[in-house]
Amino acid sequence: MPDPGPIHALPDLSVVAPAHNERENVAELVRQIEAALDRAGIRHEIVIVDDGSTDGTREVVERLMRDRPSLRCVKMLRTPPGKGNGQSAAFHAGFRAARAPLIATLDADLQNDPADLPAMLDLMRSSGADLVQGDRSHARRDSAVRRWGSVVGRLFRRWLLGDTIRDTGCSLRIMRREVALALPLEFRGAHRFIPVTARHLGYAVVEMPVNHRPRAAGETKYGMGIAQRAIPGLIDCFAIRWMRSRRRPVECVEVERAADATPVVSVRTPQEASR
Repeated sequence: MPDPGPIHALPDLSVVAPAHNERENVAELVRQIEAALDRAGIRHEIVIVDDGSTDGTREVVERLMRDRPSLRCVKMLRTPPGKGNGQSAAFHAGFRAARAPLIATLDADLQNDPADLPAMLDLMRSSGADLVQGDRSHARRDSAVRRWGSVVGRLFRRWLLGDTIRDTGCSLRIMRREVALALPLEFRGAHRFIPVTARHLGYAVVEMPVNHRPRAAGETKYGMGIAQRAIPGLIDCFAIRWMRSRRRPVECVEVERAADATPVVSVRTPQEASR
């Protein structure tokens, strides 16, 4: 697990962005995040998770890191040749590297707008929510096929999971670090169920309309067909439902020792006593 760094210099917000072959977008992504958060006076760090990139994405980030102390790069290990481990695994790694008490996520393809982050942070504070989920449904810039697929997927999630989140596939969100670390993201595809899983765990989730932009550079990592999106998504719904049915409460407290309890007398060997 990456070293989260010294506690005395914690930022207010960690922005985690998985990147797989996003060389053409990552520098502009960093610039836009810095502009949005610096303008709002939010102390932050940016954690780019390089998920098996083969196009020089990590090298671009390393160059940017030379004069940006707040920019960090986490490299995923054991990735398949020419591929990444996927967003779920990348988020899992990024969350454990993040140092701030609040964690924001977004895609590295520039379709999410970092300018929405200050307003999402304001909503989190005013509502008392544990997670603010972005909703792009009013401004989707995807093809009709992808928009229709999202509608079908939403119906299945509501039927199988009782999931009322309108745009659970939007990666733009802010959550408390406690929530991020509780999510079972070591399983492929689990990132698509972050809001509903947070609710299952007892956390408060609210939604907020956010901007959505068309991809300007690079290639999409998502397929369009039934075999590529619909069927795996349906299988994942059943998996999340099974996990929810098997989940058990793990909250606990340590029992205080009674004031009149008999002290524990340590027993030492003769060798120890002679030291």
